[in-house]
Amino acid sequence: MRKILALALALAMILSLGITAHADDKIKIGISIWSSTDTLGSECKRIIDAAAETLGVETQWVDQAHISEQVTASAETLALADCDGIIICNSASAEMGSVIKTCDENEVYVAQFFRVIDPDANPDEYKQACESPYYVGAVHESEFDNGKTLVTILGEKGCRKIGLEGWEPGDATFLGRWSGYQAGVEEWNAAHPDDTITLLEPQYGRTTTDTGRATAEAIIQANPDIDALIVAGGGGDTLLGAIAGIEALGLTGKIAVVSTDFLPDLDVKLETGAMAAESGGHYADPFFAFLLVYNAIKGNYEVPTDGFYNMVFPYMFVASPEDYAAYGQYFTGTELPYYSDEIAALAALSYDDLAAACAELSVADVVARHAG
Repeated sequence: MRKILALALALAMILSLGITAHADDKIKIGISIWSSTDTLGSECKRIIDAAAETLGVETQWVDQAHISEQVTASAETLALADCDGIIICNSASAEMGSVIKTCDENEVYVAQFFRVIDPDANPDEYKQACESPYYVGAVHESEFDNGKTLVTILGEKGCRKIGLEGWEPGDATFLGRWSGYQAGVEEWNAAHPDDTITLLEPQYGRTTTDTGRATAEAIIQANPDIDALIVAGGGGDTLLGAIAGIEALGLTGKIAVVSTDFLPDLDVKLETGAMAAESGGHYADPFFAFLLVYNAIKGNYEVPTDGFYNMVFPYMFVASPEDYAAYGQYFTGTELPYYSDEIAALAALSYDDLAAACAELSVADVVARHAG
């Protein structure tokens, strides 16, 4: 009876999601993401959809809002949906223990994007990932370097008291960026003992415009003398809310705002002073994670059981409208950093060559390939 009920429940979940069985010879990859519709998430979806169409892969999307229970449940949902592989942007690294267990039990390959498990902070999950025959790897940035660079840009722009807005306490990516902000401040203060920077403790604005705005306004009300605000990320909507809150208080251009998550109108935000600088351009992370899982499913990439593929993606930084011009031309709107024939060629590369291509992605790289 229990087996019958379990099968009935699984069938009900699949039908409720509108999932249909896929042909045995067609690969199906699930995407677990905080949001497929916000500023960053929609760009991620656009490039994954292009890759899926080029490679003839079926996809299934689950939006989980970076809520821990929904993150772990998303892996179960996608496994039940008969996915051959999953790419996932988790929140806390501890969630990956459950995700990897689900994938091992269901023989589903999995890779992280925008995330990697820290061996020091999460040794159990790291060991589990290394030993799993289905954990393919991770595509991520150096969040420490990202944070350090953004704080240094603020210092060079004359900012000395900086508020900090995160999105979720304990999020692995935020913690990496925060350590970079702190290191950047320490380095600046050591070099400028008579002109130091103060970085406030983080407040958390979650991943919506409303909560992002309310948190920014609360930070400013409690610290009316701040001259900068770091909106650490969260998909873009948090940043939009913070910018709206600053504008409503009549402080646009008076509080320098930096963030990680490119906005579609970043050129305008830079021109008006609503933004001082931004790092991003990294929506291709899930594209490379998608190719990792695709090749693992096809048997092209052997999945080790004493480690995993670890691909580092380069950040891009803009601090002026001129910086943004080429990025806006080749990374937004109707353009993507890779055309269909390039996607097919990348999917056929060895891991080492794919990692090299990932490391080379930049505005200059895209201009060189597409401007002619």
